[in-house]
Amino acid sequence: MGGDDSAGRLVRLFTLTGGRTRPSRADFTLITTVTAVDPPPERAPRPQPEQTRILRRCARPIAVAELAAHLDLPVSVVVIMLCDLLEAGLITVHPPHPVTPRTPDLDLLQKVRDGLGRL
Repeated sequence: MGGDDSAGRLVRLFTLTGGRTRPSRADFTLITTVTAVDPPPERAPRPQPEQTRILRRCARPIAVAELAAHLDLPVSVVVIMLCDLLEAGLITVHPPHPVTPRTPDLDLLQKVRDGLGRL
């Protein structure tokens, strides 16, 4: 991006997304991790400069929220660019693992309740 000038960012955000305001896919949450494909596919289109920055950051798995923070860009803009990279085959997406509810340990809960009662 190159920093700020008196009128704001040197590159306007809508130019990074091609004027799009919504992602083309629903694969991304704040905690979804993305990783750059190495080596990139031979037929992949040449990435734009901001996409290249994303790919460098994605050399190791990184969460979408963390990536946006490193790039100093809104998450919504990063997600739109990630959709483009995913469709080009330049990144892989790893959704968060669902948390399965466990049955509480009733014996432990009883001990905690008894301990609190003694206070």
